[in-house]
Amino acid sequence: MSARTDRLLELADDELILGWRNSEWTGIAPFLEEDVAFSSIAQNEIGHARALYELAAAELGTTADELAFDRSLEEYRCAPLVELRRLEWARTIARHWLYETADAIRIEALKESDDPEVAGLAAKIDREEQYHRMHAEMWVDRLLCSEEGRTRFDEALEELWPYALGVLDDELRPELVRRVE
Repeated sequence: MSARTDRLLELADDELILGWRNSEWTGIAPFLEEDVAFSSIAQNEIGHARALYELAAAELGTTADELAFDRSLEEYRCAPLVELRRLEWARTIARHWLYETADAIRIEALKESDDPEVAGLAAKIDREEQYHRMHAEMWVDRLLCSEEGRTRFDEALEELWPYALGVLDDELRPELVRRVE
């Protein structure tokens, strides 16, 4: 398997699993608007996964569905951050913000790719991910407005930070540290 395909699968797996995790908030989020928002974000993430799987599938001579659903658990390359099951709300928002921050760094790098298919897909994904980043920032601001929210968010960031570092490779990780500080 080429390094390109391996990277595409890693990204697709992150997007697919996070999409599933975000969908778990449908019907139980603290506000009706968040049911809709997290459902929409989940659909986008799963759509991004499908597009990434399609690029990998073309190289591997298979289908996106087979890559998404027919591999053994050991074959998935997703970051542990996205695997965490339904967290309480402050931790969900912390994961959302950390993941979207890391994902923005990955997408920026992919947009600079010499591979026109990868760069083009990254540009398309970036346009859709802008909403995810705005949503995460809005919730961070909301949590930081109260002492309780700030405390819960800070605790969540401290707990999830090691997981967030695992989203990016060694080359991109320093940029995540810079943006989160």
